[in-house]
Amino acid sequence: MQLRNQVEWALHCASILAMLPPGHFLSTRDLAELHGVPKEYLSKALQSLSQAGIVESTLGPSGGYRLARPPAEISFLDIVTAVEGRVSAFVCTEIRRNNPCRPAGFCDARPCIIARAMWAADEAWRASLRGVTIADIGPALQREVPEAQLQETMRWVLERAR
Repeated sequence: MQLRNQVEWALHCASILAMLPPGHFLSTRDLAELHGVPKEYLSKALQSLSQAGIVESTLGPSGGYRLARPPAEISFLDIVTAVEGRVSAFVCTEIRRNNPCRPAGFCDARPCIIARAMWAADEAWRASLRGVTIADIGPALQREVPEAQLQETMRWVLERAR
């Protein structure tokens, strides 16, 4: 399975928006500049987050985005689902029915072991993402990113927040 790069962009943007003071917004242009991604494509990811109620936006010269809910209430799965949709990574097409040795009229009572295993793996992946929130990013960043870089990024974001 390969997710679109908009999922990565949306996760990073949500982590930045979590840093904003209450009542402030950050523009698509600023988020695109910070992450070095195309503004037009990032805009589509942010629109998906907005339609899912993860971010809210405001228009005009001081327009932009902010989180619509507290970071602890936004899971990675919420963001993946907003960008990619709710479809399973595995689609069973029942190719076992094409077996020329299969008796005519044979009826399978349940999905095959392959489908069941793939669906279980998909659910495990979703459960893992459901268990990680945007709020969980902060402590990891503090452990893994140099303090000076965090401070500089925060300063950069706050200078542009409206």
